[in-house]
Amino acid sequence: MPSSTTPDPTQLKALTHPLRLRLLALLRSDGPATATSLATRLGINTGATSYHLRQLAEHGFIAEDEQRGSGRDRWWRAAAAWTSVQESPEADEVERDTHDAFWQAALTQQVRVLQDAIAARSALSPQWRQLTTSSDVAVWATPEQAQEVSRRVHELFEHLATLPLVGDERPPGTRPLGVQVHSYVVPDHDHPAPEGVEPGAEQDRR
Repeated sequence: MPSSTTPDPTQLKALTHPLRLRLLALLRSDGPATATSLATRLGINTGATSYHLRQLAEHGFIAEDEQRGSGRDRWWRAAAAWTSVQESPEADEVERDTHDAFWQAALTQQVRVLQDAIAARSALSPQWRQLTTSSDVAVWATPEQAQEVSRRVHELFEHLATLPLVGDERPPGTRPLGVQVHSYVVPDHDHPAPEGVEPGAEQDRR
């Protein structure tokens, strides 16, 4: 399975639905599954699950696992280990709106995963409990400084990608470790620019 896929705007639009992101995440973490088993796992009906799986397949995010399939059940597998998304500086309004919709759906999925992890934290040993961390900060930064933050985050995930991914064979002594990092421009209506100073409008249309 390829490590990463980079969707074009049309493909990305298929990931703006939170349920599709949940289905894709399960196929990546738990391996191949049928619509029936996924529907049971998520507590939704099989018809809706089948429809969203077909949409994911149509846009190349999953594929039918022909080695497992039978006349009755279609098995699906993830086509790549993760999705890499990058908005082009030349993106038009429709493409920018698609990216924004994707980030909203992705954040919904990420918050759900983190809440589930916190809810299950009480069952962990002290050794693992202390490894749950959360930090946040807001700073004044130029576009160049913000780009440097993004570069360092990318380096972190390149390192994480050298470890066995959840969905691969589980090494002894390990648990699934989730890592989420978000960097974003804080809406500046509460922090107006000094008089006579433009708040970076030339660099960032958003």
